[in-house]
Amino acid sequence: MVLADLGADVVRIARPGATIDPHDVLARSRTVINLDLRDPQAVELALTLTERVDALIEGYRPGVMERLGLGPDVCLARNPRLVYGRMTGWGQHGPMAQAAGHDINYIAISGALHAIGRSGESPVPPLNYVGDFGGGAMLLAVGLLSALLEAGRSGRGQVVDAAMTDGAALMSAMMYGLKAAGQWSNQRGENLVDGGAFFYDTYVCGDGRFVAIGAIEPQFYALLREHCGIAEDPAFDAQMDRSAWPLLKLRLAQVFRTRTRDEWCTLLEGSDACFAPVLDWDEAPRHRHNATRATFVELDGVVQPAPAPRFDRTPAAMPVRSLAGTADAVLARWVLAAT
Repeated sequence: MVLADLGADVVRIARPGATIDPHDVLARSRTVINLDLRDPQAVELALTLTERVDALIEGYRPGVMERLGLGPDVCLARNPRLVYGRMTGWGQHGPMAQAAGHDINYIAISGALHAIGRSGESPVPPLNYVGDFGGGAMLLAVGLLSALLEAGRSGRGQVVDAAMTDGAALMSAMMYGLKAAGQWSNQRGENLVDGGAFFYDTYVCGDGRFVAIGAIEPQFYALLREHCGIAEDPAFDAQMDRSAWPLLKLRLAQVFRTRTRDEWCTLLEGSDACFAPVLDWDEAPRHRHNATRATFVELDGVVQPAPAPRFDRTPAAMPVRSLAGTADAVLARWVLAAT
């Protein structure tokens, strides 16, 4: 999706009979063709497509593409400049490479899942942001673009092995550094940016809705105290005294219950107190900052995030819905584009 958003001509090969779901935001802005890759003629069509592309992405278990006759050796023989992206949970090799799994399993062995959650409670799955999307898809995109840049210089393609376990571990680099420095513990919910610090957490307001604060730096923390009416309370002078965090969290929670979320927004939003309301899926697209930046768009009645990041000279086009196509039509389009 990200590559298509940023201007790539993306073609998705789907199984025969597969239909296009207009609610599948991740599948936007591409042509979908149906091929039965158990048919040798369909495999030959797919190989012909690979001769004209910059990159290929596959997400099967290790060995499946080879059995289909579409492994990297075969494809690179047809197109030596091809960047061959492989997306898996466990990676192309290792003792668990052939096991089934999901995001929660991949981030579990990276150390990331253990660190997420409240003190004294079980680890909390952070949706599937860390493994599937952050450590997986986004790092695969970085790897593909890096390999494409190198191929433009060397004339040679290569395989990019993107494992969600590797990516989730890489996303935890800062925490591993802090752990080595003695500034992070294995006790979840008791550290600086995991909800342990009273000045970096979410709080329920008088109307049952939530706000988020992240006033770490002294000048920002001072502003938070001023706006919350606790500037003169000496107890809050002990910002970095971890032994005081549990009590100060209880006291700050009492402060936030004295106003509604919107009242706190009026008081704090836009200041340097590092404050924001916690918005749900319906509220986020309507927030004035997001609306001003057009952070969300609507396509076929589906509200969804707009392409990111922003480019000043070659801005991304408005996403479009996926369209059904054929291999012949795609090849004809690519031949025409190359002339």
